[in-house]
Amino acid sequence: MRRTRTLTHRAALTAATVTAALVLAACGNDSSSDSGHTGGHGSASSSTSADATAGAHNAQDVSFAQGMIPHHQQAIEMAELAADRASSAGVKSLASRIEEAQGPEIRTIGGWLTSWGEHVPTSSDSTTESMPGMDHSAGSGMPGMKNGSDMDDLAKASGTDFDTMFLTMMIDHHEGAVAMAITEKGKGMYGPATSMADDIVTAQTAEIAEMNKLLGKS
Repeated sequence: MRRTRTLTHRAALTAATVTAALVLAACGNDSSSDSGHTGGHGSASSSTSADATAGAHNAQDVSFAQGMIPHHQQAIEMAELAADRASSAGVKSLASRIEEAQGPEIRTIGGWLTSWGEHVPTSSDSTTESMPGMDHSAGSGMPGMKNGSDMDDLAKASGTDFDTMFLTMMIDHHEGAVAMAITEKGKGMYGPATSMADDIVTAQTAEIAEMNKLLGKS
């Protein structure tokens, strides 16, 4: 009888020990699960915050976008004249590349402004007396923008005269775009806009060097 009681007692102790171990394991799993769940929420929150920052924009971004569209439009207008007026293959090649690069940028920038609920400039908005895009004194226009008389003179030129006039005007035009892009890089908030500004600085600075070389100023 005593041996039976001893065995029964040992069995009860063993069962209690197993039960306790199972309870502790379950608690450990719950804790781990909760910890992982919290971490998941933390990651999602961080990701959402990063997305919000990447999509945020400020007044400088709007100003840059609304200024760069007409600036690009005029550069393309100038470049289009080179097809049947320029005598230099180098000028024609450069003009073609300007059209290819700046046309898509205009469409991209217009998409930003539309998504922001802002006005998208058209060619009819382009005046040199009052342009958005950067700080400048009244009446000075955006940097590098040409007035109607300049554009008329370019349209009337041909051959080597056109080449020289085109290159001189486009260098000034590019320098204006680079100045606007540098302002955007320093003050803008919208990631795609500051990234495009960086590309503009790089590409147009290289084209300025190319144009100076074509003018024999390298």
